[in-house]
Amino acid sequence: MFVALRDLRFARGRFLLIGSVVALITLLVGFLSGLTGGLAQQNISAVLAMPGERVVFAPASEGEVSFTDSAVTAEQAQQWSDTAGVTAVAPIGISQTRAETSSARTSIALFGVTPAAADSLEPAPTESGGMTLSAPAAKELGVDVGDTVTVAGHDFTVDAIGGDWWYSHTPVAQVVLEDWQAYAAATGNADAYATVLAISTGSDFDSAAWDAADAAAGTVSESTIGTLMALSSFKSEIGSLLLMVGMLFGISGLVIGAFFTVWTMQRRGDVAVLKALGASTSSLVRDSLGQALIVLLAGIGIGMLVVTGLGLLASQALPFVFSPLTTLVPAVIMTLLGLGGAGFAVRSVTRVDPLTALGSSR
Repeated sequence: MFVALRDLRFARGRFLLIGSVVALITLLVGFLSGLTGGLAQQNISAVLAMPGERVVFAPASEGEVSFTDSAVTAEQAQQWSDTAGVTAVAPIGISQTRAETSSARTSIALFGVTPAAADSLEPAPTESGGMTLSAPAAKELGVDVGDTVTVAGHDFTVDAIGGDWWYSHTPVAQVVLEDWQAYAAATGNADAYATVLAISTGSDFDSAAWDAADAAAGTVSESTIGTLMALSSFKSEIGSLLLMVGMLFGISGLVIGAFFTVWTMQRRGDVAVLKALGASTSSLVRDSLGQALIVLLAGIGIGMLVVTGLGLLASQALPFVFSPLTTLVPAVIMTLLGLGGAGFAVRSVTRVDPLTALGSSR
């Protein structure tokens, strides 16, 4: 590392240039990762909070499942309740509508729940005419506990204000299942029972038992990942954002590798002299990769500090999530990609002919 450190002190301009590029790419990747996490949370947080091991859908005609198209009947719910090994069946109704007060109006996701389903989205309404609002919904409507909220001409009393629950980018409001069914009937779906069923089972309920129960009830049960894919807005949105993040990672590897390739070529003569003096190839590779690691850690560290500062400001107006998945993981991937690009550039170090430094080729 002696030569690498000396080179960093001597070539400050190159060090600052590459470090700045790494920091800017880290800023882009980190900020987009945090924004992706925030948008995902505003899309699926209420879905992830559903109880049970799986969620059961009534499939569409093509066999695909969707929260929008699913409509589970009371007979299907009873069949699941009668299935051996099933410990709890929680019907959940989901509709997207508007809630209003005398001074405000906002879009909400109206969840109709039973006591079994409400365990995951506590606190929950306990009787007809009561409503539990998520914190974002209560903020948008400007209401508190005891106030009245109107949905489709029906008045509900706010019993409690819960957590940060979202469904398809709309804040969640919970009512008892019977009130949701009355809302569905008033909006043209008189036979509505529930949108999905949240199923809890015993430990011996295996995949074959799930398949048999689905076949008997004419339903499709999905795991957590499958449930998320049944939300059309999440599937299209997260696919686009992850593609952008992946492309940024690929670009970062290419750009950093190109910078280190040029830097290594400029050091070719010095490396040849060191080899002529007896330096081993492994020591020269360690020297070059160590130099690259210093540049990467400095650039990525500065980039993450900027992401933290801007993220704290942006989170006041944008959905932005700080977590190891949106900060540490992108930083580690950036470091590995940078070292991979530097390692590709170092190939020229191992091919330097020591005689070149002695002028034998002239």
